[in-house]
Amino acid sequence: MKGLILSGGKGTRLRPITYTSAKQLVPVANKPILFYGIEAMRDAGIREIGIVVGDTGDEIRSAVGQGDRWGVSIDYIQQSAPLGLAHAVLESEEFLRGTPFVMYLGDNLIQGGIRNLTEEFQRSRPDSMILLTPVQDPTQFGVAELSGERVVRLEEKPARPRSNLALVGVYMFNDSIFEAARAISPSARGELEITDAIQWLIDRGLRVDSHIVQGWWKDTGKLEDMLEANRLILDLLDTRIDGKVDEASKVDFKVVIEEGAEVVESTIRGPAIIGRGTRLEHSYIGPFTSIGDNCRVKNSEIEHSIVLENSSILDIAHRIEDSLIGRNVELSRSPLRPVAYRFMLGDNSKVGIL
Repeated sequence: MKGLILSGGKGTRLRPITYTSAKQLVPVANKPILFYGIEAMRDAGIREIGIVVGDTGDEIRSAVGQGDRWGVSIDYIQQSAPLGLAHAVLESEEFLRGTPFVMYLGDNLIQGGIRNLTEEFQRSRPDSMILLTPVQDPTQFGVAELSGERVVRLEEKPARPRSNLALVGVYMFNDSIFEAARAISPSARGELEITDAIQWLIDRGLRVDSHIVQGWWKDTGKLEDMLEANRLILDLLDTRIDGKVDEASKVDFKVVIEEGAEVVESTIRGPAIIGRGTRLEHSYIGPFTSIGDNCRVKNSEIEHSIVLENSSILDIAHRIEDSLIGRNVELSRSPLRPVAYRFMLGDNSKVGIL
């Protein structure tokens, strides 16, 4: 089997972070989201992976390389335009044709990986298999209607859903998907929808099976989903302290302190991770917080947040919560008078003021 990871999206719902970084490279528990997908494929026994890239292709190539660190081989497929998932499949046909493959959206996280899914697909050999999960509001997703385990109907964001089973961003296909993708027409938003291609398979009597996700699944396209994914991953950590923690500091529950990090007269209450070269002084790091590499936090409190590398948070009087703070950010109190708020904020920034 081969793998296909789609990493061409612009991440508009995570701006301004994604103005300067591919959304698939935003870290969860200090690891880029895309890396979790590569690891899931490797752990499922897949050794040949294609990554579909768009405008952020150079950044993704630089971060991922050729796959040596995971023991896989990675090919990059430049999508000519963002014209839908089925269009991405067609543009990857040369790499994929002749072998079954798994398609994985690069900003998704799935508990337990995809090994069970790929083994089931190889054992039962349907024409396609889709991953599904129950959701509270199916009108926001592609929704599947089942007869037993067979999929009989798919509908994209239906006003009146026939089930609560939403499509997770993982799909299994054989070569029949290429004919299907060529046969369909663009949707109202001008894209070749993968749901339409799968429905084309169903309408022609081809076999499309389902697999219900037993654990959690997260699409990390929005801030609240990113923070929730960070919480879920951090909760799986085992305590590991490779950095320095002085006697005046307190570390509770599941905490990872990477090599080169220093904790001085501070409290860390896990689950939390502190990146390499980061220094904490007289601060509190609360549960479900990831602090990236080479950061500095002094006289401040942070909880349920993600702080990217090379950022400084100094002398903040109130606790920071539910936040995503980008790379190379300087957040501090100003000694200047008169007392006033002073900002330099990018497009689509969101700031809450006490």
